[in-house]
Amino acid sequence: MRITLDIVAGLALLLVTTTAMAEEKRWVSSEGTQLKSEASATSENIADLPLGAEVAVVESGGRWLKVKTIADKEGWVYAGRVSEAPPVGEVSGSDAGLFGESMQKSQINTAKADSARSIRGLSPETTQYAKNRGTPELVKKSLDAVLLRKISPKELKAFLQDGKIGEYAQVLGGKK
Repeated sequence: MRITLDIVAGLALLLVTTTAMAEEKRWVSSEGTQLKSEASATSENIADLPLGAEVAVVESGGRWLKVKTIADKEGWVYAGRVSEAPPVGEVSGSDAGLFGESMQKSQINTAKADSARSIRGLSPETTQYAKNRGTPELVKKSLDAVLLRKISPKELKAFLQDGKIGEYAQVLGGKK
């Protein structure tokens, strides 16, 4: 009888854990996010997920999450492309930062990168420092050119693939 109660208790705990996991929500925080057939950037694309789309976490595979969409499609999404918080509102342009506001709450821990600072150019303090140090004008102009550089989503994807960064990183030790 004791074994039966332990089994029932274990099954109940498993049911509660599975239900809680299935209710865990995430929101797409990166444009170009794709629902994949496997936990791999090179696997078949099941669906394109729009920015702000809500998904339910079915299973966590480390850097990849198995999710279900509102349309009942199930597949894998790279954890760095979803956020634990719903979008606050449309944020675009320099206010959105390099990866958008919701990326700051991404499941993958990243340093906040904000392109708005670079668009404004050097701060008065930095400008004064460069002047005091005798920084050549050519160096300042070169820095300005770098800060004004914009890249397309296609160029960003190619950079991530070539560098094996983020969802294109090679998996070590068999973990997803």
